[in-house]
Amino acid sequence: MSEPFYITTAIAYPNGRPHIGHAYEAIAADVIARFMRGQGRDVRLVTGTDEHGLKMVQTARGQDRETLEFADEMSGHFRAMCDGLAISYDAFVRTTEKRHHAASIALWKAMEANGDLYLDRYEGWYSVRDEAYYDEKELIPGEGGDKLSPQGTPVEWTVEESWFFKLSAYADRLLAHYEANPDFIRPESRRNEIVRFVEGGLKDLSVSRTSFDWGVPVPGSPGHVMYVWVDALTTYMTGVGFPDDRAEYDRFWPADLHLIGKDIVRFHAVYWPAFLMSAKLPLPKSLFGHGFLLARGEKMSKSLGNVVDPMVLAETYGVDSLRYFLMREVSFGQDGSYSDEAIVTRCNAELANSFGNLAQRTFSMIVKNLDGAVPPAGDAVEDAALLAKVAEAEDGAKARFADYDFSAGLEAWMAAVFAANAYVDAQAPWALRKTDPARMAEVLGTLAAVVERLGAIVAPVVPGSIARLDAYLAEGRAAGRLSQPSPIFPRLELVASDGEAA
Repeated sequence: MSEPFYITTAIAYPNGRPHIGHAYEAIAADVIARFMRGQGRDVRLVTGTDEHGLKMVQTARGQDRETLEFADEMSGHFRAMCDGLAISYDAFVRTTEKRHHAASIALWKAMEANGDLYLDRYEGWYSVRDEAYYDEKELIPGEGGDKLSPQGTPVEWTVEESWFFKLSAYADRLLAHYEANPDFIRPESRRNEIVRFVEGGLKDLSVSRTSFDWGVPVPGSPGHVMYVWVDALTTYMTGVGFPDDRAEYDRFWPADLHLIGKDIVRFHAVYWPAFLMSAKLPLPKSLFGHGFLLARGEKMSKSLGNVVDPMVLAETYGVDSLRYFLMREVSFGQDGSYSDEAIVTRCNAELANSFGNLAQRTFSMIVKNLDGAVPPAGDAVEDAALLAKVAEAEDGAKARFADYDFSAGLEAWMAAVFAANAYVDAQAPWALRKTDPARMAEVLGTLAAVVERLGAIVAPVVPGSIARLDAYLAEGRAAGRLSQPSPIFPRLELVASDGEAA
């Protein structure tokens, strides 16, 4: 059997509709999953929605709705986003599912059996928006003297009976794990932040709530529901059958990669491994905290009116164009910026004008000059040099994609695309048609092979477009001749906010 590879996105909190940040993470996870499948790995990609917690209760109440009804609708939007953006997930897990409740209870009982849970009273600062507890020293001043979380969200003083997890007992074990596994937290900047945080000392963590009942019930403790992050993190094991489907779980757990936003690294790099250590379960191999997407350089905010539905962008410019832009424009791990103008400029320059035009010219000339029959690649020095450039791009993109450096991988791909276009101009097959038809056929055969190989490199990023290219070539081979091609990547037009072409 092929080697397994298990990747997850963060489990999205659906108190609002999906935004471009959710799409960015889902697309990146899908690119990795598709790339790994192309390398022969047996991939599982799991995503889903984290539907418990006080924030969901309050949002539903504000709309005069039942919480489950609200969760059903909002989770549906996230699933629709994944489907619309061609996310090839293997499981979409909702934390309101019975199978997930069973997984969360199994983890809780394992931590309890290890003596790491105790009942006490919680008094401290809590951010409903972040669903996170904060020490006094972590808070920042807001306008009017209000206290805010490090993320700038409101906090409130909370007092209630709570189960606590002995997080303080795991500081040394966590630091030892970070040291022994340098790639456990990536990129390095996130790792350094977490190491400093743990070195500063850990306090025991409140892991249940009694002020509301929307969550997974704590076994044997009426009136308590699990802290939302306890059951949210457990989703990663629910997605591969924990605790009942041992064959699936044993094959895919521990996860090879948790792909998450940089604002939730602490939950995944501190709380989650400590829970698993307590439950005597294997830890994930790696987690990657990517950066944020900014709208024209500004953080997205409803008050600024710059929150964009990713499906609107996908409908306007095409799913593959949006996928390509997000993976190409931003150095993964760092913050990046997007705008309609940037999407159009990047995709027209690289997809439409460079690769799309290369494919269109190649196949059109084969149809026009060779009656659609694709000749073999040539073996002249120039042909070998171009094929060597393509092989270099294949190796470079493979290495970069394996390291989650998508922008650099696509840069390697573009170098070969540019080389192929330079080859067309230098060989001038339209002129060879009159002076050396045999050489023209060799050139066009070389270009056809190059276009197909370049398509395979970029397929994880633009799967729909390359699937159409592959189908076109397969149909041509079956018929013995290519038909007149259609553009793989039509040029985009900038669309203004009113929906009209700018």
